[in-house]
Amino acid sequence: MSQFEELITKTKEQVFTAEFPVIDGEGFAKVEKYARRLKPWFVAVNATDNTAAHAHASNVASAIAMKMHGIEPIMQVVCRDKNRLAIQADIVGASLHGIENICALTGDDVTAGDETEARRVFDLDGPQLVRLATTIGRGEYMSGRKIEPAPHLFVGAVENPSAPPFEYRVQRVAKKVAAGARFLQLQISYHPDRLEKFCQGVVAAGLDRHVALLPTIVLIKGVMIHIHPKNLKNLYKKIEKLSKKYILICEYYNPYPISINYRGYKNKLFKNDYAGEFLKIYKNYKLIDYGFNYHLDKYPQDDSNWFLLRKI
Repeated sequence: MSQFEELITKTKEQVFTAEFPVIDGEGFAKVEKYARRLKPWFVAVNATDNTAAHAHASNVASAIAMKMHGIEPIMQVVCRDKNRLAIQADIVGASLHGIENICALTGDDVTAGDETEARRVFDLDGPQLVRLATTIGRGEYMSGRKIEPAPHLFVGAVENPSAPPFEYRVQRVAKKVAAGARFLQLQISYHPDRLEKFCQGVVAAGLDRHVALLPTIVLIKGVMIHIHPKNLKNLYKKIEKLSKKYILICEYYNPYPISINYRGYKNKLFKNDYAGEFLKIYKNYKLIDYGFNYHLDKYPQDDSNWFLLRKI
């Protein structure tokens, strides 16, 4: 049994997962780099399957590489690219290397990618893919041919709580649970009311007794730079109220507030010592780490400073 499955099924602990960056080059050096960053923080990490309809190193190869570097993988499997024979081969092949966590999803349409002429397969839909993986976990291929011994699999899926038709979302959860899904990783929702209503619907239907919901947490940066300095105290108050242990601030830095011309507008962008101001107001936090993002880095971002604070 994977640690992910054990925590989901046998405890009431909060479980945090992440998504591993796609692998296109650099080999194990890149895997090792990101595994080292992610391992201390997450129980398990998703190995994606041609995410956003772009070709990358395969889900099976990525999951195996992650496991080799100490990361427990959740191997994503999409319906878009392969028929049921190839999908079954991937799942059984991955299980030979100890991959137990499987996350089934439909997959973005090819028009979302950079090879829009690619042929869509969709031999199976989402719930059918869940059923396929569950069947393999029981020791059978879809044809009924036996797999002995049966691979131990912990099967889940993905759901979007914010996409219309909203009333149909809970019905989709019911279908996936009936097919054997034990966990659902929820796609990003920028509408807290929709997410809350979705979760309430799952509970009202009694589905929460059979499946664990893992909402997506989005870490954003470059927000406070657009807040006028005189309004920052109210924002700091909200941030402190919502924080249980850590706060990560990543913004443009300056020792004191200055206004920068932004696309021809004044007083729309500011640089400031946001972490310093926060620490002066809230003495129950301390700075535990900080760094700099450089625009000429291998994975470029805006030049910005980040500060990690912890409640004491």
